[in-house]
Amino acid sequence: MRKEAIEQAKNAYLIESECIKEMLNYFDEDVYAEAVDLLKNATRIGVSGCGHSGIICQHFAHLLCCIDQPARFISPAEAVHGATGFLQEGDVMVFASRGGKTGELLPILDICHKKGVKVITVTENLESPLALGADVVLKQYVNRETDKYNCQGTTSSTALAVIFHVLQTALIEETDFRNEQFAVVHPGGAVGERLNKK
Repeated sequence: MRKEAIEQAKNAYLIESECIKEMLNYFDEDVYAEAVDLLKNATRIGVSGCGHSGIICQHFAHLLCCIDQPARFISPAEAVHGATGFLQEGDVMVFASRGGKTGELLPILDICHKKGVKVITVTENLESPLALGADVVLKQYVNRETDKYNCQGTTSSTALAVIFHVLQTALIEETDFRNEQFAVVHPGGAVGERLNKK
């Protein structure tokens, strides 16, 4: 690799680790408690975002299923073609949008309001439409992306994933989730073998 590439590669570690450290300054205990309470009591949970955010949302839906919180990623494209029928009154929809203005998500927000679905939004922009239309807003913080142009969804994806990891970690405690339950739904792979070892 060129010297510049090596330097930029090493700098990516520093940028992302610094972001994670600084994120703790934006941790609002009361707001996270509200979000966890909504998720804990939801019969179903939908998660939606576009681009990199959407990919991390898929990860979150899987994390929730791993702890017996029924969830699914709802594609923004499919949401307005019937997929929001998955959600019923009292369920929870989680939106991820760094700018909080993602056009594809705004019609889903309207559907949630009409159906009585609670909304959690993760965003940097607390004055955005997705934030203002939410029941709970979790502040996303991003120092900068790792590429030299500060454009690619790198650090922002990591920051979003960390917020979702924090929620899942808290939910495990709040629901008294046990590894024995995880062993039932995760019998595959090395993890499943270890969990189900007699």
